[in-house]
Amino acid sequence: MLILLWESALFFRQVSLKEFLGTTRWAPTFQPPGFGVWPLVCGTLWIVIGSALVALPAGLVTAIYLSEYAHRRTRAVLKPVLEVLAGIPTVVYGYFALTFITPGLQKLFPQTEAYNAASAAITVGIMILPMVASICDDAFQAVPVALRQGAYALGAHRRQVVLRVVLPAALSGVMASYVLALSRAVGETMIVTLAAGARPNLTLNPLETIQTMTAFIVQVSLGDTPAGSIAYHTLYAVGLLLFLITFSLNFVAQRILRRYREKYQ
Repeated sequence: MLILLWESALFFRQVSLKEFLGTTRWAPTFQPPGFGVWPLVCGTLWIVIGSALVALPAGLVTAIYLSEYAHRRTRAVLKPVLEVLAGIPTVVYGYFALTFITPGLQKLFPQTEAYNAASAAITVGIMILPMVASICDDAFQAVPVALRQGAYALGAHRRQVVLRVVLPAALSGVMASYVLALSRAVGETMIVTLAAGARPNLTLNPLETIQTMTAFIVQVSLGDTPAGSIAYHTLYAVGLLLFLITFSLNFVAQRILRRYREKYQ
């Protein structure tokens, strides 16, 4: 953290915070240079929002099935499969996006570029889905059986028990899984580097090439940028912004846990 703060301070000695956060042209290695970070932030938001649309509802439904509907034998098979999916290297997911997701999108939308935000977002969503499903399932399993039995004794159907008893009781775990998964999506590197591209692009079209903050860090870290230059210090400035975003998300997750945590005797 000290190194991150020190190197970022060297960057902001030459580039004002107003230019960093108030302009929209990001070209630190070109002449004339541009230091408006919003194209990178926009690219990162595309990945976070797109992956959330894929992973959050699918992960919750998967967890509900595993916890409340699946037979014990089925659960004994599917739960380890989810854990295995969570351990697949992200570079494999990146090539999966290039060779499977992107060609599929190009068949549906011919204007899709070879590197695009949609393909990377879908793949990141697939990657974080096991995290959401596993944490939500653990939260559902922590709900006392007596709550379910009480609801059934009052004549509730299984769907009513799940939606009105189990889900509210496990809400803190569900929300925490969402925030942690999104923070994981913010920090994802290899998938977005391989599938999303390397062109800072402030766009509302997910079929175009973008660049995220983590992909830019990879680009600068390749060794072509002279150490000590202003372009080199952008690595730390972007890293500091990324750190603040992920720290904020984890802070929100902790607050949600404290606010909605249910304690049972």
